[in-house]
Amino acid sequence: MNGESATSMSKRNAFLAIAVGAVGGGTVDLVVACVREGWDIPLYISAGLLGMRAVDGGAGIWLLGVFLHFVIAFSAASIYYLSSRRLPFLTEYPLLCGLFFGAAVQEVMNLVVLPLSGLHARGPYHLDGLIRGLVVHMLLIGVPIAYSVRRFARYSKRGLPKT
Repeated sequence: MNGESATSMSKRNAFLAIAVGAVGGGTVDLVVACVREGWDIPLYISAGLLGMRAVDGGAGIWLLGVFLHFVIAFSAASIYYLSSRRLPFLTEYPLLCGLFFGAAVQEVMNLVVLPLSGLHARGPYHLDGLIRGLVVHMLLIGVPIAYSVRRFARYSKRGLPKT
């Protein structure tokens, strides 16, 4: 295998690792949120960017919320993938690392993203909501991303796929 085809395969596998984790985890997370809280959840996601007036929006604002949800999911998957290039244990122990990563995603959302968003959500948070959010993000975001990165992006130090 020449260097050019190895680089091409590496980019393809990186894209697959990120895309499968983000789309898989993001889709299940969004559907679970909509089933639990109502199908207007994407409007509230849009409100994070546009302010509370977005909650009264139509189909375009709803689609913007879905798009923003997946931007966040792709960002999380990209961070995990890039981190796994320097921290090999992230691909060696995907269940444990995925659970911790999902918890970190939840806390970044609660402590950074939501307070800075147009919703200005700062709590106080209720314990049952915090626990539910942690469990959902650990299982539905962190674990799928970790296993996707393990499945599609494992490389040896020479850049060749591990078998």
